[in-house]
Amino acid sequence: MTTSRAPDYFAGLVRELCKLPNETEWVEFKANNANPIEIGEYISALSNTAALVGKVNAYIVWGVDDRSHDIIGTTFTPKREKRGNEELESWLLHGLTPKINFRFIDVLLDGKRVVLLEIARAFRHPVKFQNECYVRVGSYKKKLRDFPEKERELWRILDQTPFERGVAAERLSADEALRLLDYAAYFDLLERPLPDNKNGVLAALEQDDLLQRSDAGGWNVTNLGAILFAKKLDEFHGIRRKAMRVIVYKGKSRIETVKEQIGTKGYASGFEGLIGFVNGLVPANEVIGKALRKTVPMYPELAVRELVANALIHQDLFIAGAGPMVEIFEDRLEISNPGEPLIDTARFLDTPPKSRNEALASLMRRFRICEERGSGVDKVVFQTELYQLPAPLFEAPEDFTRAVLFASRPLAEMDKVDKVRACYLHACLKYVNRDYLTNSSLRERFGIDEKNRAIASRLIRDAVAERAIVPHDHDAAPKHMKYVPWWASTFSGADAALP
Repeated sequence: MTTSRAPDYFAGLVRELCKLPNETEWVEFKANNANPIEIGEYISALSNTAALVGKVNAYIVWGVDDRSHDIIGTTFTPKREKRGNEELESWLLHGLTPKINFRFIDVLLDGKRVVLLEIARAFRHPVKFQNECYVRVGSYKKKLRDFPEKERELWRILDQTPFERGVAAERLSADEALRLLDYAAYFDLLERPLPDNKNGVLAALEQDDLLQRSDAGGWNVTNLGAILFAKKLDEFHGIRRKAMRVIVYKGKSRIETVKEQIGTKGYASGFEGLIGFVNGLVPANEVIGKALRKTVPMYPELAVRELVANALIHQDLFIAGAGPMVEIFEDRLEISNPGEPLIDTARFLDTPPKSRNEALASLMRRFRICEERGSGVDKVVFQTELYQLPAPLFEAPEDFTRAVLFASRPLAEMDKVDKVRACYLHACLKYVNRDYLTNSSLRERFGIDEKNRAIASRLIRDAVAERAIVPHDHDAAPKHMKYVPWWASTFSGADAALP
């Protein structure tokens, strides 16, 4: 994972690789061999081996003699190569599990064309190609399962290496590292004065693992530093697809896109701008007060803020080629992130969140961008109730987590599923605040007049029948019945008495 570099950087990198001994396990030299299956197997082997030996990247170089390391040039042209009707790079990516970052780079050396394949090290899981893991043993490519001691060591390393500790850019001068990061925003968010010298800035960023000293000299920008404070996420090849996408659609479907914007800044330095941008695109509602008309956002700003922060923090950063997204429709706003949730979506409100990215979450808490404790979902539900909106929806499509806010809709136009979900989340919110759902509290939540308490009773009856809520005390008089979420009681609630 390196920054976007000038051609002379890659020329220098190839020359340095050519100086390495023949048995280097994380580099492979080739002349013109362009067999797609062999390339895929080498990507697996070199990615896994890079993790084993502590390298940020591994490399295949075409146009260099394997024995002498002399530059001989190559006729291999990745962009022209295909497997069936599919371009080589796309075909290779589809064969890899999990998807990792790699890229082909053309380099001109001494008038001869060389192709460099930069391969990101394995993270979390060993990299497979066509369902087989490979590894380098000396200068040979082998199946990982044939070397159980290496497999055990690889798993040990992967289990101990969170995404944030990875390197986004390596071997930089101090000036280069600071040029890439909005370090002034870091001190602003912590409400600390900017140090009056470069060494003070570097020391502070190093202390929070945004920068680290490179073994080869200079500085590395960590994934944590890049994803939080990049001036331009595009500068970091390995994380540029993690930028937040904001899309506005015409109507209620994804058929016609009105506007699409991809974020450029790091999550921390660009957060307030992102929230302002999203809220500026959200339609407004005009409400009539006792004397005046006033315009209010369609969705509570605090709810939008909490859900966007959650999407950034709780995403699975190891999923390549996918990032968080805000989609704005005529009747709803959807906020999604790659990675299935680590807890049941039905328990988002009451269960403390489990973060895949604890270092990222910890810093975002220190910057007061997200909750110190809890997930902020209680705030989201409270805000939607305050605005008397349909209840938010939390769901987990394959490999993703999605939160949906719905535009204002009269109770009569909500379907049964919407009403039951609203009752359930209302009961959850009450329960975490040491209170109970009652006919009265539900009427207040939906804006139902007391004379229409029978409407609230029907809502409660439906929610009980669906096992979403249960009575707190079966023996209470109907007028005094209280209800809790299904997970908070041992009662089935199937035949509860209703007020």
